[in-house]
Amino acid sequence: MDLSTLKPAAGSRHNDNFRRGRGESSGNGKTAGKGHKGQKARSGAPRIGFEGGQMPLFRRLPKRGFNNRNSKEYAYVNVGRLEQFEDGTVITAELLLETGVIAKICDGVKVLGGGELTRKLTVKAAKVSESAKAKIEAAGGTVEVI
Repeated sequence: MDLSTLKPAAGSRHNDNFRRGRGESSGNGKTAGKGHKGQKARSGAPRIGFEGGQMPLFRRLPKRGFNNRNSKEYAYVNVGRLEQFEDGTVITAELLLETGVIAKICDGVKVLGGGELTRKLTVKAAKVSESAKAKIEAAGGTVEVI
């Protein structure tokens, strides 16, 4: 037995559209899974995160700036770092990761124009700056935006 084969016990999971409070014989009648009395048994029970009137945690913590959920995070590489590869090499994100030029791929790799390049390389990257493209093509290489 290992963690990847664990499953909930048969019959222990309910469907989301399970009808509660429809008579004793339904198996979930009377209190409809809310127990007996108390604040959480009543209608209008407090929302998630309510702390009895105390300033809730999510309002006590500072909030700074704006986080765009659609933004992409790129791994950046200067053309000077590509000098270590042999002529005719096809530079991909996976190759850069294997050789340790970048730590992780994120949403792709962007090649920047820092440094000099003398080798003829084929660069396949998510983004390439204009200066990097000029330097790669000047050295006889090609750029492919994927």
